[in-house]
Amino acid sequence: MDNNLDRFNHLLNVISHDRFLSMQGIGNEVPFFICPFNPKETLDMESIEKNLLKNLKQKNISVLNINLYDTVIEMMSKEGDWDYYNQNESKLSKKDLLDELRDLLDVEDYLVPHIKEKMNLASFQVMFISGIGQVFPYIRAHKLLNNLQKSAKNHPTLMFFPGEYSHSAAGGASLNLFNKFSTDHYYRAFNIYDFQV
Repeated sequence: MDNNLDRFNHLLNVISHDRFLSMQGIGNEVPFFICPFNPKETLDMESIEKNLLKNLKQKNISVLNINLYDTVIEMMSKEGDWDYYNQNESKLSKKDLLDELRDLLDVEDYLVPHIKEKMNLASFQVMFISGIGQVFPYIRAHKLLNNLQKSAKNHPTLMFFPGEYSHSAAGGASLNLFNKFSTDHYYRAFNIYDFQV
């Protein structure tokens, strides 16, 4: 997309369309969509997402909005870990801190069950996932999507992704976070900009 208005219009037209909401045109695939954007345009994309939420609400389309950074803080605060890590972060080596956060926020054992709980409590037509850049490297996009496949198949899920979602005949599909880290292979999502209604 050439500019923010084009992006916003495409996203709003697609997400508010019956074809998208009823998951038509994706075969038997999981209804996961990636909204890639240049990491330098993070603030622009946050503004687009905010306007999407407002406009979708006006169209009576309910969105479950999961910001991963806010979710991590919520989870850590609930368990009493947030204050501890705020006070002791500088005393831990980067490796120890990363290992502890990966254990504490394990995608399969803790994060996905937490998201599933939010899904069970909400009435929604589409789920947004944002903040993946803010929780790197202790949470990885491909691992989250792989673990959400079983529980997030009844509604479309859109992940706002700071980087590229690229496809090639040789390498398949990959999520290139910040346009630098290209080791996260994920094959089952659709690029939202390629989806037409």
